[in-house]
Amino acid sequence: MSASNATATNISRSERRTLLRFLGLYAFLAFLILILGSTIYYRLQKDLMLQTKRLKLEEYSKELIDGLKLLHIYFDRYRTYPRNPLYRSAIYDADKVQIFSTLKDPQGVRLDKVIYTTDHVIQYVHVLDSYYLGAKYVVVEIDDDRKWWVQTWKNILIYGGALLILFLIAGLVLVRLFLAPMRNAIHLLDRFIKDTTHELNTPVSAILSNVEMIDTDGLDPKTAKKIARIEIAARTISHIYQDLTYLVLHHKVASRDEDLDLSRLVAERIDYFKILAEAKKIEIESDIQPGVHLHIDRGKMTRLIDNLLSNAIKYNRRRGSIFVRLRPGELLVQDSGIGMDDEALKEAFKRYKRFDESVGGFGIGLNIVAMIAKEYGLKVSIKSRKGHGSEVYVRW
Repeated sequence: MSASNATATNISRSERRTLLRFLGLYAFLAFLILILGSTIYYRLQKDLMLQTKRLKLEEYSKELIDGLKLLHIYFDRYRTYPRNPLYRSAIYDADKVQIFSTLKDPQGVRLDKVIYTTDHVIQYVHVLDSYYLGAKYVVVEIDDDRKWWVQTWKNILIYGGALLILFLIAGLVLVRLFLAPMRNAIHLLDRFIKDTTHELNTPVSAILSNVEMIDTDGLDPKTAKKIARIEIAARTISHIYQDLTYLVLHHKVASRDEDLDLSRLVAERIDYFKILAEAKKIEIESDIQPGVHLHIDRGKMTRLIDNLLSNAIKYNRRRGSIFVRLRPGELLVQDSGIGMDDEALKEAFKRYKRFDESVGGFGIGLNIVAMIAKEYGLKVSIKSRKGHGSEVYVRW
C-alpha cells in the first residue's frame, strides 16, 4: 500500500491541480484550433454555396441583359423594366449611380464584388460591355434560404464537439503518462520517509533516554559540553522524527481529545526546547497564566507548540530572544528573528516552504500547525516584518 497516505493526499491534490491546469490550457488551445478549423470550414461552405448559386444568377443576369437590350431598342414601344418573379434586379450607370431597382435594399449593393451574401439575400454583379439604357452594372438578387448555414453549423457543432471530446481524452491520457514517472518517484519517496522515520525511532529514543540519565555535574566541562551537544542533536532529530511521523500517521491515529492543561504543557515544551535555544544563546521568556485549559488531543497540541517554538529558535538570530504568552483563548510566540515580508507571509503555511535556505529543516512546521488548527477550529495568524522578527498568534 501507499507509504504515506497523508503525503499521498497532498500530492494527489497537487496532481489534480496540475492535471486541471494542463487540461484547461489544453482545452483552450484545442478550442482555438476548433474555432480556426470551424471558421475555415464555414468560409469554404459559404464559397461553395455561392459558386453553386452563381450559375443560376448568371442565367438570370443574361435574361435581364436580353430584356434591357430589347427595351433599349424598342424603348418607345415597351417602356417597361424587365421583371421576373424568380429574382430581383437593379441597374447602375458608370458612376455607380442607381438607374432603377427592384432590390430589397438598394443601399447595400457592393458593385466592387462579383457575388456575395448579405442580409439573407445573395447578389450577383455583372459588368456590361455595352451600355443599355445607360447601365454599366447589372445586379441580380435572390433570397438566401439559409439551408446551407443551418447544415454548416450543425456539422460544426456535431463534429467539433466530438473532436473536442477526443482532444480532451487524448490530453487526459497524455498528462497521466507524463505524471506517471513523478507519481512513481513520489511513491518511492513516501516509502523512504516512512521507513526512515520508523528506523529513527529506536536509536533516537535510546540516545535521548541515556543522555538524560547522565549526571553532568560530575563530569569535566569539556565532556559535559560534548554531552550537551549530543542531547541537542538528538532532540533536533527527535523533533524532525515527530513531525514526519505526524505527516505519515496523523490520518490513521484516532484523536484522543481531553481537557488538556495547556498551561502545564506549554511550560513543559519550553523546558524541552531551552537546551536548543541555549545552543544559539537565545533567551526564552514566558508569561503563562495558570489554569488555561483546552479540549484537544495532547499529541497534536504538543506538535503545534513544538513547531512554533522550533521555528522561533531556528529563524532567530544568535543571542536573540523568544517570548511566550498564554492567556485563556490565546497563545503567542514572539521572536526577534529574521522576520518575513508580505510575499513570504502569504505562503507561510505551505508545505516544504522555506524562507531561509541556510536554515535546516523541511519546511513542514507551519504546515503542521495549520493542519492541526484547521482540525480543531483554531485561528492562526502571523505578524512579521523583515529583519524585525515575527509574532504567531493561536486563538480559540
